[in-house]
Amino acid sequence: MKNKNRLTNKLLTRYLLSTFILIAGTIFFVLLLQIILGSRVWYETDFFYPFLSFINNHLTQVLLVVVFLLWIFTTYLFVWRAAGYLDETITATKQIITHPKKEIEMSNDLSDVSVELNRVRTENIFLQQTAKEAEQKKNDLIVYLAHDLRTPLTSIIGYLTLLEESPDLPRETRVKYTGITLEKAYRLENLINEFFEITRFNLATVSLVTRPTELSFMLEQFTSEFLPMMTDKNLTWKKELAENVWVDLDTEKFERVLDNLFKNAINYADKNSSLNLTLEKTRDFAILELENNGPHLPEDRIERIFEPFFRADSARSTSGGAGLGLSIAKSLVESHGGELKAKSSGNQFTMTMTLPLTKEKS
Repeated sequence: MKNKNRLTNKLLTRYLLSTFILIAGTIFFVLLLQIILGSRVWYETDFFYPFLSFINNHLTQVLLVVVFLLWIFTTYLFVWRAAGYLDETITATKQIITHPKKEIEMSNDLSDVSVELNRVRTENIFLQQTAKEAEQKKNDLIVYLAHDLRTPLTSIIGYLTLLEESPDLPRETRVKYTGITLEKAYRLENLINEFFEITRFNLATVSLVTRPTELSFMLEQFTSEFLPMMTDKNLTWKKELAENVWVDLDTEKFERVLDNLFKNAINYADKNSSLNLTLEKTRDFAILELENNGPHLPEDRIERIFEPFFRADSARSTSGGAGLGLSIAKSLVESHGGELKAKSSGNQFTMTMTLPLTKEKS
């Protein structure tokens, strides 16, 4: 709008100035002509006498006609120039679609317009690239969905078919196959739930209902719920939790964050090791760290660990989740105004979460 007004003002200024100069020049020329003609005596026998006599007798009318014709001519020139600007702008606009990578060049008077159109062209290229990436992510979602759902579903169909076609199977074998089928069915249900979760968090803004929560107390309660899951690998908690750490949390959604982080740590922790959980408080933030001993992850895999469907260990793809837990956890932490990061040093893997303290409590 600013560039448009600048060009409009420039054209109007030139138009008014040109009109004024032409009219003033015409009047000056007529007055000068009168002076020159009055410097001598003209006779009826002179060749120019009838013409000069007509002009002298109808000077006002002639002057008005000349001024009107000059105004028409000036107006036509500026309308023609404005139309040229319009054609140039239309051509440049078409170039955004036909040759988006080519920089737009326009005349000097339209330099501001060319800058604006090049900005639009750059944004259009960015949006097209974003759209392509979104389309690719959608395609990836379909591929992952088909692959991850097909694996447990194939097992379920296989074992059910075996049970149907072999009615004389020993009871122990039948119980074993039924148990495996039920396990695969639970796996299928978990995958479907995870896909619904990541789709919801990607397509909708997460609405939070927060309240001041004492984080160390919440962690003490929540860690105890994972003790049965830690038994198979003989894992233990090692906790250093600062007290009186108050954070505004939607407790239901934050429990989902802790659930995803704790399960990830348990799944990838070495047997007979400990999970180190620390909670510190600075002036404005609560800092939560969860550390486990496990396989080292290179930097390129650390950078992708929060991507949907990414698995740090592809060998566990059939037994683990769909690779959505950490992505969901990061989305929820950020919706609380916090930050979630990961790092791997040697055989130690650390998740660090930063959350703003409740202002009233702090």
